Amino acid sequence: MKPFDEMLISGDEVREPYARFHEWFREQDAEALGEKASEAEAFFRRTGITFNVYGQEEAAERLIPFDLVPRIMAKSEWDNLADGIEQRVTALNAFLDDLYHDQEIIKAGIVPERLIAGNEAFLEEMRGFRPPGGVYTHIIGTDIVRCGENEFYVLEDNARTPSGVSYMIENRETMMQMFPELFAQNRVRPVETYPHHLRRSLAAVAPPACEGTPTIAVLTPGIYNSAFFEHAFLADQMGVELIEGSDVAEIDGRIQMRTTEGYKPIDVIYRRVDDAFLDPKVFNPTSMLGIPGIMDVYRNGGITIANAPGTGISDDKAIYSYMPEIVEFYTGAKAKLQNVPTWRCAEEDSLKYVLEHLDELVVKEVHGSGGYGMLVGPTSTKEEQEIFADKLKKKPTNYIAQPTLALSTVPILVDGGLAPRHVDLRPFVLVSDKVRIIPGGLTRVALKEGSLVVNSSQGGGTKDTWVLRD
Repeated sequence: MKPFDEMLISGDEVREPYARFHEWFREQDAEALGEKASEAEAFFRRTGITFNVYGQEEAAERLIPFDLVPRIMAKSEWDNLADGIEQRVTALNAFLDDLYHDQEIIKAGIVPERLIAGNEAFLEEMRGFRPPGGVYTHIIGTDIVRCGENEFYVLEDNARTPSGVSYMIENRETMMQMFPELFAQNRVRPVETYPHHLRRSLAAVAPPACEGTPTIAVLTPGIYNSAFFEHAFLADQMGVELIEGSDVAEIDGRIQMRTTEGYKPIDVIYRRVDDAFLDPKVFNPTSMLGIPGIMDVYRNGGITIANAPGTGISDDKAIYSYMPEIVEFYTGAKAKLQNVPTWRCAEEDSLKYVLEHLDELVVKEVHGSGGYGMLVGPTSTKEEQEIFADKLKKKPTNYIAQPTLALSTVPILVDGGLAPRHVDLRPFVLVSDKVRIIPGGLTRVALKEGSLVVNSSQGGGTKDTWVLRD
């Protein structure tokens, strides 16, 4: 099955959102565009926009390749997608609130209790506690794939600490600097307002102890974290402090940071530290990254933590397979955005089917991320399939499987002009007093011809995502 081409209908017939770009591109000099690509790479290198690759001695710090050709979406396409995303994140927050309180969805027999009981992502410490404003997932990155004109599917929900928003913003800034004439010809909705909306959204869920304007800080694990650039970038763009666990202490029932004028209480922490390392008094006692005592302060109304501890349960890929039912249970309406069809290997019939069709399916670990711990059946060897079959038989509850989708393609710049490559999309959503969805998001692109793996850690790149105003 030929993948859906987001730019071309057939031959040289161009889809409407790309019409003005296509006219502009035909007038460009190929050599000059190549020089622009080199300029962009030099800019990213100079700015320090890198990510770390763990477990590799060589080139541990890398640039994410950036492609100059924007991905362009019509207003109507985006509006339909945004409606579905808003419905989904609303349901996710309701689901988390229910899980940590009455568990009505389990009592109704919709989500099996076995998926929650004993799941390391479900935190008993959050039972019976409701975060300020009733919000659990303040920042969400929903991974979307497209397979047709109006066929969008959710690949996964990133409700813990989704990354990539800094690349979305820097990609836009780079494009505006290099091709201002393109923005004059196309009415593109802004993404650079994200830090303003993020600060506003975080301030709206300040804890009961807050007096006056909320003090906000970004908690980072430190400079060796793979996403440290983003932590520093967002703190700087919001005009708030970037802190590490060693910069703060629990004093008088508040989390306070050192300043030149003594200690100052923090009201809202945007944390980029995983649950296990957040509070050594409650979770991992050897953690040097978190803040001792923060969970007690949190439960006593002295601070807001975004995202809330325990949100990782909604990232579980086995839970994901129930999202259409979860959306309908909490919103009373059918899901506007569908899941990718999913086989739960914990179920005997599903496991049998998956084992018989390993060469056709994508098999994923329930807690996996970043493109690791997975089998892409059509591109795998017999040996790899045999290894995975053994893993599935030993621990079927640890895996789900999905069909290999014909992901949509968008053009990238190559030596011969333009060539189609597969993409996904991560829109960023802010939840507090209202749901704010940034128009566009981070488009990740598989730069190798025919590849379906878009993750930067696996050789993928990024591109600017345009949502047109009309």
